[in-house]
Amino acid sequence: MEKVNISLPDQLKKFVDSRIATVRYSSASEYVCELIRADQKRTAEARLERLLLEGRRGEETELTSDD
Repeated sequence: MEKVNISLPDQLKKFVDSRIATVRYSSASEYVCELIRADQKRTAEARLERLLLEGRRGEETELTSDD
């Protein structure tokens, strides 16, 4: 696992500390990892939605066994 150092303004550091104290996070690292996972999920969902919408705009064809 690789380390990444980040700098936060005091206000954000206090917020992170409060989240650690009040939620199930054991460290700032765990909290940041969870935020990144949530962002990855949102990104994947947005991509899927774009692909589905593109598919709806396409020409309709009958499904075959190849599909």
